[in-house]
Amino acid sequence: MAASVQAAATLMQPTKLSLASKNGVQLRSSQSISKAFGLEHPAAGGRLSCSLQTDIKEFAQKCADVSKIAGFALATSALVVSGAGAEGVPKRLTYDEIQSKTYMEVKGTGTANQCPTIQGGLDKFAFKAGKYNMKKFCLEPTSFTVKAEGVSKNAPPEFQNTKLMTRLTYTLDEIEGPFEVSPDGTVKFEEKDGIDYAAVTVQLPGGERVPFLFTVKQLVASGKPENFSGEFLVPSYRGSSFLDPKGRGGSTGYDNAVALPAGGRGDEEELTKENIKDPSSSKGNITLSVTGTKPDSGEVIGVFESIQPSDTDLGAKAPKDVKIQGIWNFIGPRVDKFIDKFYLVTI
Repeated sequence: MAASVQAAATLMQPTKLSLASKNGVQLRSSQSISKAFGLEHPAAGGRLSCSLQTDIKEFAQKCADVSKIAGFALATSALVVSGAGAEGVPKRLTYDEIQSKTYMEVKGTGTANQCPTIQGGLDKFAFKAGKYNMKKFCLEPTSFTVKAEGVSKNAPPEFQNTKLMTRLTYTLDEIEGPFEVSPDGTVKFEEKDGIDYAAVTVQLPGGERVPFLFTVKQLVASGKPENFSGEFLVPSYRGSSFLDPKGRGGSTGYDNAVALPAGGRGDEEELTKENIKDPSSSKGNITLSVTGTKPDSGEVIGVFESIQPSDTDLGAKAPKDVKIQGIWNFIGPRVDKFIDKFYLVTI
């Protein structure tokens, strides 16, 4: 990496051109650059001679080669730097490993935004029939896609990859609620409390930014452990007391953005959505699948896919469908070493 970055930095420096004689142009190059990219040094003085009398095309070709080397150096250094950033992703830890770390050991590492993993166990659901109280239910998104029109003309709407514009604070955690396992093997979960929403903004390839509220509020999911799903409530991204730049709000602020002259201007049909704020909620759907269970600790892990609407700017614009995929888990029946509390209690 150091060699690539040094070579790129050297090539970005101003190139020295000297007219050695009336008939030729000489281009100075660094010997270190040639060695860094495996090139033989053309001359003892590090000079690359391009004769204008011999062939002017040869001069242009050799100068173009130098430009290609510079571009290759910059691209290589960029790839190395991006690779180093990818290597900085923290290792996924188990619940016990996370609990053993101090605040300063977790701060700034990204671990707090990750759901715990499990080691060992079974690759199937292994809970006996009964009624439970699920604790520490965690959902960690790994991808956000938004349904939008394609970049090409007349392309049908499809889910497009996005770029995350907010910090790593999108994981839902500490969610709890009743969890029931029926004798026929079906399961049912009802969300009651916890950190069950997170504001997220992503950017589409065309530059449009899409804010939404990632949530599972009031989720009721049922079905087989391999595939149980249900609907949940998606609250408005902004509340009724939010004021837009023109001072309009749902429960406070101005009713219109302009004065009301004769004829009722300001309440025309095209301005109704902007003037009348609608903070009503909408619905989303999520499907969860169990991929592993650790019966001795009651830990369960799986994957999920959620589809929910994006922000409507209090009814001023149509929402977009947002698909969220990721992993989830919860901690099973056990007593914490430091806090006398069951994470999954049989009723």
